[in-house]
Amino acid sequence: MNTGDRTTPRFETLAIHGGGRGKAPANALNYPVFLTSTFEFDSVEHADATFGFETEDYVYTRGNNPTLRLFEERMAILEGGAASVAFASGMAAISSVLLSLLKPGDEVIAHRMLYGSTRNLIANILPRYGVRSKLVDLTQTSGLAHHINERTKVVYFETPSNPSLEIIDIAALCEIARAAGAKVVVDNTLATPVFQRPLAQGADVVVHSATKYISGHGDVVAGVAVAADADYAHELKFGYMCEFGGVMSPFTAWLLLRGLKTLALRMREHERNALAVAQYLEGHPSVKRVYYPGLSSFPGHERAKAQMRGFGGMVSFEPDGALEESKKVVNSMKLFKIAVSLGDCESLVECPFAMTHRGYEACEIAAAGLTPSLIRLSVGLEHKDDIIADIEQALATL
Repeated sequence: MNTGDRTTPRFETLAIHGGGRGKAPANALNYPVFLTSTFEFDSVEHADATFGFETEDYVYTRGNNPTLRLFEERMAILEGGAASVAFASGMAAISSVLLSLLKPGDEVIAHRMLYGSTRNLIANILPRYGVRSKLVDLTQTSGLAHHINERTKVVYFETPSNPSLEIIDIAALCEIARAAGAKVVVDNTLATPVFQRPLAQGADVVVHSATKYISGHGDVVAGVAVAADADYAHELKFGYMCEFGGVMSPFTAWLLLRGLKTLALRMREHERNALAVAQYLEGHPSVKRVYYPGLSSFPGHERAKAQMRGFGGMVSFEPDGALEESKKVVNSMKLFKIAVSLGDCESLVECPFAMTHRGYEACEIAAAGLTPSLIRLSVGLEHKDDIIADIEQALATL
């Protein structure tokens, strides 16, 4: 039996041991939290060398901090990138990356279905600063090939997308974008590097809302961007993150390092529960459509199998009836908590087009093949039988 290359640590090992510069201070097993805003120098000459990046020492936590650095190094390793930059939130990461790659007169092409705040940034805020935006269907490569032009500098998408879980062909779109001189930015929040590594498929930058699965415990707000190019990551960090001020706190970084240790374990259990939920919903008479990449009936199933190592913990579905019936189902749930966000140990539920995605017009929802009655589940780590029983009693109210 071929056991593979024993010299290369596996993901689970790297999630615990990746990065760092030798032993932690005082031989601590867990790397400490450096709760300091500033760092002292031995001399003015030492300060000058540090400001000039001639040393790996620290100046000010807004620019760098030992706990933040370890988190950034570990995320870069897990995503297969050259370097990463930690941010105070996922939106701080997304907005900083886009602003670092775009200038007035440029264009960004994005998938038509995005997290609500990302959509607002791309469709409404960036155009105020002279950046043109197009929201198109990127599930078909022809969607990008038809719209890309010499002004297009960024192609942006989530895969799986939120909340429809559409799967976008990363490698194919990267090839089209590269030929046109555009950068590809992929939001990998829902898949995580456990199940998908977009940089290996040609993407230039990967962004995460680390609030979600990377934390996994619903106790932080954080973001991270991982880049294929180290020089770009350096510019993103010191030319944008530092200047915009969206810095992650050292304690948040410490909590995220803790979350990474169990990320692979949690993602596998989220996936097992989500598949059980999706299969249950697919056979329920009061459910007209289920969205989960792990179902063979899902339109993006084959593509997901080709570019992912797992299907994730998110399930969306449409019960019979309009939005009012969906609200009735959601309001009847007991184990599932009505909340925005996702990726927590607890199971969460929402009506996206009444909550996180409320900025979408009815025509845009219909154009994406969805209805306002869509319910999104973040399937947690409770026992699958208890999760399904809660959905069952809620659907019984229809």
